[in-house]
Amino acid sequence: MLVREIASGRIPDGSRLPTERKMAADLGIAIGTLRKALAALEARGMLERIQGSGNYVRVKPDIGNVYTFFRLELVEGGGLPTASVLDAIRLGCPEEAKGFSSKTAHRIRRLRYLDTREIAIEEIWLDGKFIRTLQASDLLDSLYYYYTQSFGLIITKVEDRVGVSEVPDWSPEEFKRQPGESVGYIERMGFDQNGAPAEFSKTWFDPSVALYTNRLR
Repeated sequence: MLVREIASGRIPDGSRLPTERKMAADLGIAIGTLRKALAALEARGMLERIQGSGNYVRVKPDIGNVYTFFRLELVEGGGLPTASVLDAIRLGCPEEAKGFSSKTAHRIRRLRYLDTREIAIEEIWLDGKFIRTLQASDLLDSLYYYYTQSFGLIITKVEDRVGVSEVPDWSPEEFKRQPGESVGYIERMGFDQNGAPAEFSKTWFDPSVALYTNRLR
């Protein structure tokens, strides 16, 4: 949760975190658990712990961070992202996946949550050159982390186009927006560490629950 808040810019560089006792109470966790989390952030260079003063955020660019390119937040702000996979299948590349080197791609459909609230559905197309078979049960909440850990793909840059579109007919009931209804829409092309197109995705999000947010620093 802290990595997400820092990576999204909701907790900006130089911010002093609340006292450890208050944070632990607000999160409903033991103070020892909180201190382990803070120590992990310090080890990653995202936090400076000053004896007698407090804990301060220290932001540095990190393209390997699983939340670097995640842009949806709850309307009231923040939210911890999770996902459930609806299906994963290998098909021919869609027309929108311009620049893919393979003629086939893995199509992944997911329902996205923020703090357990259904906010969006996704259709992701991964260039088939990276992996021959992909099992839905193997996928993680963060696909970018899965890509890196499973076959060394790092998404280093994305291009987003944001607008409005109709909910597709494959949308699950849990999304609570009916097929054909207009919602927020994001098209994204993700590029690998060599600058080549690697992933194309479409996201339909409920603007009454979540918003696309991009903070510039």
